[in-house]
Amino acid sequence: MRRGLHWGLKGRLTALYTCFMVLVTCAALAILLSLSSREVLASVQAGLTARVQDSAAADISFENGALRLDSDFYTVEGDIYLSLYDENLYLLYGKIPYGFDESPPLSDGEVRRLSESGREWYVYDLSLPLETGETVYLRGITSVTDAEADLRVTVRFTLILLPGLVVLTAVIGYRTVRRALLPVKKITETVQEIRTDADLSRRVGEAGSGRRQDEITNLAHTFDGMLDELEGVFAREKQFVSDVSHELRTPVSVILAQCDAVKAQTDVPPAVEDAVLGIEKKARGMSELLSQLLFLSRTDQGRLQLHPERIDLTPLVETAVQEEELLLTQAGRGVTIACRAEAEVFAEVDETLFLRLLLNLLSNAAAYSKENGHIDVTVKAENGEAVVCVRDDGIGIAQDALPHIFERFYRADTARAGEGHAGLGLSMAKWIVEAHGGWIQAESVLGEGSAFTFGLPQHHTKHKK
Repeated sequence: MRRGLHWGLKGRLTALYTCFMVLVTCAALAILLSLSSREVLASVQAGLTARVQDSAAADISFENGALRLDSDFYTVEGDIYLSLYDENLYLLYGKIPYGFDESPPLSDGEVRRLSESGREWYVYDLSLPLETGETVYLRGITSVTDAEADLRVTVRFTLILLPGLVVLTAVIGYRTVRRALLPVKKITETVQEIRTDADLSRRVGEAGSGRRQDEITNLAHTFDGMLDELEGVFAREKQFVSDVSHELRTPVSVILAQCDAVKAQTDVPPAVEDAVLGIEKKARGMSELLSQLLFLSRTDQGRLQLHPERIDLTPLVETAVQEEELLLTQAGRGVTIACRAEAEVFAEVDETLFLRLLLNLLSNAAAYSKENGHIDVTVKAENGEAVVCVRDDGIGIAQDALPHIFERFYRADTARAGEGHAGLGLSMAKWIVEAHGGWIQAESVLGEGSAFTFGLPQHHTKHKK
């Protein structure tokens, strides 16, 4: 996968919108400026011919065999200079603009463009026949360079404004895209929140959706509808698990009671006694599974309340370790357990739930220990937390399985599925720790062992319900 600058959807759409608008604007400006240039030059030519023709009609007359010029003839209007020549190109009257030193030949009725000293000029000659039979020529001269200079000022001004226009276009595009993608952002945030706290009651609830009806807003409504259905499905599932667990507790209790009654008899054949012991073992495993299911069902429904109090964890851990040591001795697998606890490690915990948490971890370590293995339990106060670690040198957990071990019904070692571990213990442990405002983590090396460490606040904190 190539690594580089990551552009979000908003960034890509904004860039696309901005580039498109800039291209359209530049193309429109180029066309307008090109047309404007032609229009300006055409306007200069038209103005030149009109000025010369108007002056010929109004400013020049022939009286008593002599030419008479009106005073307006010498007035420079619209940057147009007028001059009068004879047939030999001899200047009779008028003005010539500064910088125009050339004396081009006469050309009646034709607008010509001439270059001289780095400047461009329009020249227009108009012949005027006199009563004496002679002909004079009225010449109009105007600067093309000056007219184009005005146009270049406009072009420069446009180029100066263009960057600001690009920025304004980008800002408008970004705001438009952000508003259009707001439901997508809210959908993403809602999904992340649901993944964080597993709360299916959250909804996108796109603000102002009543005033907006588009595809993305409809997507937000559809997503909310899907969450409604999922919440209903999970609520029914939780209720089903709770109801089934309650209903099964009675027959399981009856089975265990009957097993105790049979074992109390003295004349039970060995074969029947073995069968009863097998039934009792499975029934007790089923009873433990039902107990775990009921526990998780209450946590899902928010019906499990914590009753925290400030307790010294050291004696609780030592007592739990002693109980587990007796069970390990009875199992006869040669697994030993040791406890190293600091004195007076206090924390605010629910004592019953804390013992359940610890016994789950100890039971898990014992179940996955090797023959003649060892379990080490440590308790210490660190950074304002009570930190407990349960470490074993058992079979370990594969690295690809570590991220999933706190999921319900997940078992890293499926070969031991029938030994009373349904994959709920670590889920319960995680919930208990987090309900106390703490944390839990697992470290493991396959074939070498595992370590489960959790930390609980030593001082008052807000507990999750």
